[in-house]
Amino acid sequence: MNFAKKSLALLSVLTALNITPVAAHADNAIVNAVNDTARSEKNRARDEHRHPAETLEFFGLKPDMTVVEIAPGGGWYSEILAPVLKGKGVFYAAHFPADSEIGYYKRSLTAFKDTMAADERYAETKLTEFAPPTHLNIAPEGSADLVLTFRNVHNWYMNKGDETVLAAFQSFNKALKPGGILGVVEHRLPEDRDDNDQKRSGYMKQSYVVNIAKQAGFELVASSDINANSLDTADHPKGVWTLPPTLALGDEDANKYRKIGESDRMTLKFKKR
Repeated sequence: MNFAKKSLALLSVLTALNITPVAAHADNAIVNAVNDTARSEKNRARDEHRHPAETLEFFGLKPDMTVVEIAPGGGWYSEILAPVLKGKGVFYAAHFPADSEIGYYKRSLTAFKDTMAADERYAETKLTEFAPPTHLNIAPEGSADLVLTFRNVHNWYMNKGDETVLAAFQSFNKALKPGGILGVVEHRLPEDRDDNDQKRSGYMKQSYVVNIAKQAGFELVASSDINANSLDTADHPKGVWTLPPTLALGDEDANKYRKIGESDRMTLKFKKR
């Protein structure tokens, strides 16, 4: 199944969408978690690029929600989400499967578990498994108010293609309550670029993500430029990994890429139909 080809009608809809402005005042619980000095300095240094308070406010995060974070990796967003939800809500971290044979997956999961065991902020976090298309039970069916995925779509697409991306989005839909919200942040490829660039660059077309979500039973209700970066041309020698924080070229043109900053990203809010 090929969802890469988009209709002119879909692109017209995307163009016509109103862009929601950055939230002026995020929920106090979110702001407190973002400003918490218990967060690592390395993570806090990236706030200027990831805009966590504004992003989570845009997605509608509230402390009494049931929330699923997809593929939290090292837990950059988890260390904000866990304390916001602790005591009032429920937080599911849908991490790599325990039975994975992939070295990076195993190391990442072990490190996350170690953090959960050592950090009181994670005391109520529930760990589930996610690796499409085989591990998709991220939370009890119809239980979640909000599912969040940050910069993951390109990994599923590059590794296994359209069907796996669709399976992932269908699992999000299954976990959500009727009318529940899916928040997606992803590296953005300009719409006039060749679809094949999605296979190797780490960037995805916004129209692709919207179409996949639609196929999985979602409607796009809002988009935001919170995480946009007009300096990012999305045509770098080693794809998105050329930019900070990876700087895949090492010292070569490092200052140039630091000035660009992190990638241009779409920030999309979907509702379960």
